[in-house]
Amino acid sequence: MGSSDAARTASSERARGGERVRTRRTLRDWIVDVCCISIAAVFSLTACESMATDPSVSDEALFADLMTGVAACLALWLRRRRPVGLALVLLAAGVVSFYVAGPLLVALFTVAVHRPLRTVVWVGGVALVQIFVAPLVHPDPDLSYIGDVVLGALLVSGAIGWGMFVRSRRQLLESLRDRAARAEAEAALRAERTQRLTRERIAREMHDVLAHRLSLLSVHAGALEYRADASPQEVAEAAGVIRSSAHQALQDLREVIGVLRAPDSDAAADATDGSPPDRPQPTLADLPRLAEESRQAGMRVTLSDEAGVAGAGAAAVPGATGRAAYRVVQEGLTNARKHAPGAEVTVTASGAPGEGLTVEVRNAVRAPVRARTPGAPPRDEDRPGALPGAIPGSGQGLAGLAERAALTGGRLECGPSDAGDFRLYAWLPWPA
Repeated sequence: MGSSDAARTASSERARGGERVRTRRTLRDWIVDVCCISIAAVFSLTACESMATDPSVSDEALFADLMTGVAACLALWLRRRRPVGLALVLLAAGVVSFYVAGPLLVALFTVAVHRPLRTVVWVGGVALVQIFVAPLVHPDPDLSYIGDVVLGALLVSGAIGWGMFVRSRRQLLESLRDRAARAEAEAALRAERTQRLTRERIAREMHDVLAHRLSLLSVHAGALEYRADASPQEVAEAAGVIRSSAHQALQDLREVIGVLRAPDSDAAADATDGSPPDRPQPTLADLPRLAEESRQAGMRVTLSDEAGVAGAGAAAVPGATGRAAYRVVQEGLTNARKHAPGAEVTVTASGAPGEGLTVEVRNAVRAPVRARTPGAPPRDEDRPGALPGAIPGSGQGLAGLAERAALTGGRLECGPSDAGDFRLYAWLPWPA
């Protein structure tokens, strides 16, 4: 009776916004209700057999009692909507009727299953009073008063106890379902967040590496297009740089794609830099090489490293901090090459353990246009690669640098300075 009722996946009434929302009976509800009515009828007929054979009971009284039991069994059809009211009515009818016993136990069980503990307690209190009063009104011919009270107490406590057990089991199952659904949703969110972070990491890595290489390619290719008067040696030098830069760009792209195709365990990102730990990464010691690459592309780059942090002292700088500093300088040079071709760029690196590492990239907003004297040797801005042409940008480089600096615990500042030039400044932690 109760176990089938407890196995229902949806209750007939749900609390929504403080109101009861009735739902239609399912096929399972119909089967359970029919079974409950049948079990209640069989129990009443079995328990009241002694009354049916008692000669002191008239046929009219027996028929009236039987009809009361039939009405009580049919009334169980309302047990889902009005369990408390039904239980109270059957408790009152049970004072004068034997055949109400079966439906009454089903009604008490339903109250224990569907109503909170406070309601179950006071309904059980009413049932306790009925247990003591009913034997006085119509005593059982086969039991004494004490026996009748004890039997009634056992039956009522058993029905209510069983109902409370079913209720607690149902709540436990619902709690486990909710917990499983919540865990599944959290796992999906974690997976989505991991995918998003991975995409951002790969996008940042591709931008940092490929933007620098491709901007060099664009500058040198533009020089070959617009410098029709370039000497064969200059053309050969520019073509060599283009070939080398294209080779490096393809190699970098191949490495990034390899990271995308690698298993999760092999492509685990570094917690502070966001790059695969097994991939060779630039360090602060590579700043002189980066500056020289830009000079070969026609830029005027001055690297200031009074503290020696970009030279022999680079080994003392933490790896994540050095990589972040390198990316800041790389992005600064790339932006200067895009937006201020021919302008002089000053790169400054300084710092010490405990004070932090600072890198600064400064360049004029626009390079001064100077006339070239006929027959004079070519200047830096006249070399192949110094062509003032617009190089498209994604606009995401500085945002990526800010994220990279924040991941290491540092900060990034960028924008026009009081001197009128463009300033890219980053402070990165350097533990003592």
